[in-house]
Formats: sequence, structure tokens, C-alpha cells
Amino acid sequence: MTATQDRVRIIDTTVLSDDWYVLKKTTFDFQRRDGSWQRQSRETYDRGNGATILLLDRARRTVILTRQFRLPAFVNGHDGMMLEAAAGLLDNASPEERIRAEAEEETGYRVRDVQKVFEAYMSPGSVTEKLHFFIAEYDAASRIGAGGGIEAEGEDLEVIELTLDEALTAVRHGEIVDAKTIMLLQHAALSELMEPRTK
Repeated sequence: MTATQDRVRIIDTTVLSDDWYVLKKTTFDFQRRDGSWQRQSRETYDRGNGATILLLDRARRTVILTRQFRLPAFVNGHDGMMLEAAAGLLDNASPEERIRAEAEEETGYRVRDVQKVFEAYMSPGSVTEKLHFFIAEYDAASRIGAGGGIEAEGEDLEVIELTLDEALTAVRHGEIVDAKTIMLLQHAALSELMEPRTK
């Protein structure tokens, strides 16, 4: 089997929209596993790469999430008010630099000991974005503001503290349906990042 770059021949790329982000249509030839070539056409949505972070208090077994309105979820039948981990686009900053700023803007907490846990493509069938996943600890002393996001950017976030168990129950009951948040909560649970429950 040849390297992937040898199996893809770009034929044509057309920009369909360049407004908020960039939507392109690409026609390409792809070499199938049997060696034959097949012409395909796909649309890709390029919004840049991003980062997300789960703030956790190990001793108290709590996490910080935000609730905000998401239009795409709303038009797909959800009420649009999504419980999420803090996140944002990199905007030419390093993932760690950007997520520290996003955490402070959205939650009001100045995080310490930021730890990267993994990277993931969130919707590789159509969206180019790669997301960098982080965790960091927080406590009452690390809260320096109210959070809520940047009003000029249309952000109006409610900051919510839940126990890890409450958050995982919310996932099971369909109250948390944001993929990045589910992934971080499950990582926290599976990696035993929290202190053991006291009996």
C-alpha cells in the first residue's frame, strides 16, 4: 500500500463561502485499496483548530462547565442551551496559551498546572478542525472574575459547578450532549483523576 499522499490527486478546489469561516468544495481522485482510481467530491469547512479544557477540583470531585446557546444544535431540534467545557479557537496562539485565556474569559478561573491529555478531529467527515484537550485544577482562590465570555463576541455563558458524578449522570440522561465535554468527563472518570470518594 502506498503512502496516503500518493493515493490522493487534487483535481479542483472551489471556495463556496468565505464569511465566518471557509467552506470549500474539492474534487479529487482517490486510489482505492484494489489499486483503481475513483473520482470523488467533498466539502470541507475550515474554522481553524481549537482547544478545550476541563477544570476539576480533585479533592471535592467537582468540575466547572458553562451553559451557552448554540444555534446549530437549536436548528437540529435541541433547545440550544448546551452544557460544555470551556473552549475556543486557537487564533494563531499555541493551544496552551489560548486555552488558559479561554478558561479565564469563560469561567472566571485562572488555571494552573495545565495538562494536555490528547488531540482529536471532532467531525473529520466535513470539518477540518483538530481540537487539543486539556485538564487543569481549580479552587476558590483561583477565581478572579465572573466569567461569562466576551459580550462583543456574542458570548453569554453561565458558569456551572457540578460534581463529577452529577456530570456523568447528565451525560447518561442526555443533558450533556456536547462531544468534547463528554470526552473530557469520561477521561476524568476513566483515568481516576479525582480523589477517591470518602465513605
